[in-house]
Order: sequence, then structure tokens, then C-alpha cells
Amino acid sequence: MSGAGFHVHGPHDHELEHAAQGGHDNNSGGMIAQIAVITAIIATVGAIFSYMGGATQANAGLYKNNAAIKKTEAANQWNYFQSKSTKQSLAEFARDLAPDDKKAGYQVRIDRYEKEKGEITAAAQKLEAEATTWDKSSEEQMHQHHRWAQATTVLQVSIALAAIALLTRKKWLEYGMFALAGVGLLIGALAALHI
Repeated sequence: MSGAGFHVHGPHDHELEHAAQGGHDNNSGGMIAQIAVITAIIATVGAIFSYMGGATQANAGLYKNNAAIKKTEAANQWNYFQSKSTKQSLAEFARDLAPDDKKAGYQVRIDRYEKEKGEITAAAQKLEAEATTWDKSSEEQMHQHHRWAQATTVLQVSIALAAIALLTRKKWLEYGMFALAGVGLLIGALAALHI
């Protein structure tokens, strides 16, 4: 803060100014440049991973919606099947009670209902299979989304370690940053390979 000649630096501000002026040891400039470049690369890869995570999450939702639509269509087919079964049962009842000269007419209806029920069953089973396929695709996309999210999170932690390494000049934090970046890239590769 500045005001009337009074100025207070935070420790972070002081370290950044000192580093920018070439303070600390002779190798600090190289370390700063190296970490800055690596951090920019990690951030770029993290942004790509984040995009992929969002895309797979959107796909999972879309596929789950398609599964729900197919399940509804299958349920409609089964309701239609039930109505044909009811009509067939009524026709069978009427046939059994009808005089012999009317039984043939009811039998034609019964046979037609039986044929229609077979077609409806095939359509309903096909829709159920499609719903199952969409559900499976949705689950696969969600698994992949989780992998992308894990990779992005690890890369974000790596970037945080880079910032701490810059401020503290601790070499082990820099190594930790590289290790976490490697883990993040590995998890990203698993996501890309659908593992």
C-alpha cells in the first residue's frame, strides 16, 4: 500500500521483486525461467485436459438422455403389447362363448393380435437393447471424464507447487512439481486411451 510516503511490502511482493532483480544465488534466474516455462506448458496441457473432461461429461449426459428416450419408447411398445394382449384375451373369451358359426371370425382376430404382439415384442426388445448400449456409452464417457478431471487436478497441484518452489527456492518442491506433472500426464494418457 502506498499513501503519503508510507509503503508496506508483503513477503511475497518482496520475494518477487528480489527475484526479478536477480537476487539470491546465481542459479535462481535459471530456476525461475525453467519453472516459468514448465508452468506455462503444464497450464496449457491442463486446459486441454479440462476441455476434454467437459466434453466427455457433456457426452455422458447426452448418451444418458438418449438411453432414457429409448427406454421410454420401449415402455410405450410394451404398453402397446399389453393392449394387444387384452384385445386378444377378449377375442378368445368371445370366441369361446360365441356360437360355432362366429368362432372363425374371432379366431382371425386372435391370430392377427398374436402376430402383432410378435412384431411389437421385437420392436420393444430392439429399443431396450439400444437403451442398454446408450447407457453403457454414458458410463464409459463418465469414467473417461473422471480420468480427465483427475489429470487436471494433479496438474493444478503441480502448478501450485511450482509457485511455492519459486517463492521458497526449494529444489525438492521443484522436483515434486515435475513428479506431479508426470503423474498428471500419465493419468491424461489413461483418459485418452479410455483406461
